[in-house]
Amino acid sequence: GLLQYFNLVEGCISLIQRDETRSNFKYDWIIQTRVDGYWSAPLDRGSFIRGQYLIPPGSTYGGLNDRLGIGEWNTSIIALSRLSLLPKLDLAGFCHLGSESAFKAQLTTHHVPYRTRSQPFCVASDRKIRFPPRGPGGEPVAAMSTRGPLSGFKCIPYETLCAGPCADRVMSGLPKEVSWSDSENGTALEQCDAHDSWKGGWERVFDRFAGTKLAEGQQRVSELNVTECVKDFEAMNRKAAHSETPSISEIYKLGRDTK
Repeated sequence: GLLQYFNLVEGCISLIQRDETRSNFKYDWIIQTRVDGYWSAPLDRGSFIRGQYLIPPGSTYGGLNDRLGIGEWNTSIIALSRLSLLPKLDLAGFCHLGSESAFKAQLTTHHVPYRTRSQPFCVASDRKIRFPPRGPGGEPVAAMSTRGPLSGFKCIPYETLCAGPCADRVMSGLPKEVSWSDSENGTALEQCDAHDSWKGGWERVFDRFAGTKLAEGQQRVSELNVTECVKDFEAMNRKAAHSETPSISEIYKLGRDTK
């Protein structure tokens, strides 16, 4: 649920502080991102703005897009305190908040200045979402191959089904308070039909637009056996400052069982 998500995000603070104490230094910048994000380009230097907490535009749901955050140490600690600041929001008169509206309340009540900047990433989703999206619960799902910054839209590696005038019609019928569009930054959203589970052939679509390096990685992962998967996880854990996970073999089996 939402409180579990807030607790998970805030748990990053203790990991950050533990690493700082262990290594005797302090981070200048903290980036909050997601492990299910697909980045079509690198994060650029212009996303680091002193005195401002930077977030993507769109997907606001009456608040602020919380799928990426970049800031200096002090502002980032406030932004990451999703759970412990709830009592203060309650005292300030806020109630019935979702994730995005609670995030905006956190920043504004603690006088954290923020700025939006389009970012070249989307959130890979296996959720079944009605197509075409319409009404209050409608949510567009982008093709990963969309040209331009998606700034945290949900996305899948499918062929584009709705673009240009079709996409414009769909977007115009969605609630304005969600603020989906990033078209002012030159992004022409290409939409997919995600009403069912990922279908066969997505690998071919992904390989075509993702580039040689990611395509080779996708192909390698799809062919991993248990021994190779465990070996890769062990190598990754050796690079991590701290890791708390189920056993590596259990992680692998859970992943394979969902295919």
